[in-house]
Amino acid sequence: MTATTFLFVPGDRPDRFGKAVASGADVVLLDLEDAVAPADKDTARAAVGTWLDGGGTAMVRINAPGTPWFEADAALVAALGVPVVVPKAETPGVLAGFREVVALVETARGVERAGELAAVPSVTRLAFGSVDLAAELGVAPEDPEPFAYARSRLVIASAAAGLAPPVDGVTTDLRDDERLAADVRYARRMGFGGKLCVHPRQIAPVRAGFEPTEAERAWARRVFTAGASVSTVDGKMVDKPVLARARRILGE
Repeated sequence: MTATTFLFVPGDRPDRFGKAVASGADVVLLDLEDAVAPADKDTARAAVGTWLDGGGTAMVRINAPGTPWFEADAALVAALGVPVVVPKAETPGVLAGFREVVALVETARGVERAGELAAVPSVTRLAFGSVDLAAELGVAPEDPEPFAYARSRLVIASAAAGLAPPVDGVTTDLRDDERLAADVRYARRMGFGGKLCVHPRQIAPVRAGFEPTEAERAWARRVFTAGASVSTVDGKMVDKPVLARARRILGE
């Protein structure tokens, strides 16, 4: 899975499901967890099931293992055969019970087990839940510094398991375009390849932010055109890893 934009939509708002699909997001995430109040969990599950059974296409974020709603949520996605986002991912055995899963790592224990989670055959991607981890650590979720270690763990674990780069957490301020752009730039620098979105207006800037810049493309074309026989480009060494990076930038 190489998607860049993942858009959450509350599971108890079926009127928004089609709009979310039409938004242009690479992946729509029908949310049964944080976006739905406890009293509305059953209603949301029924609405998600009806829409997906009727031909809708989306992933489903279920409630976390150990919650009262986990078993019913897991049964729903299994019956429909849809991919699932498992929050508070910590236990490889739980993830192995699904056919296709994005493991949302948002606890200290999950971070420490990132390599084990990424190695589960059914896991197609790791994602980072910065807001929940911030609450556990007692730090501000908008400050990237406390999460540098956690982000690096997910990036390394993904690469070691042969997965696409992980998906970064949400930017909660819907009005601050500069904050969103800065968050995307930082995530890309750290090695992430996508981002969770909480509003359709975030999709276009997130997608653009993960695209190679024109300067990067120009550099990659120079390296790629020069080929393996040239040892330097722009005064810098060119070897096999550099050529591989140039190919990735150009989509070769």
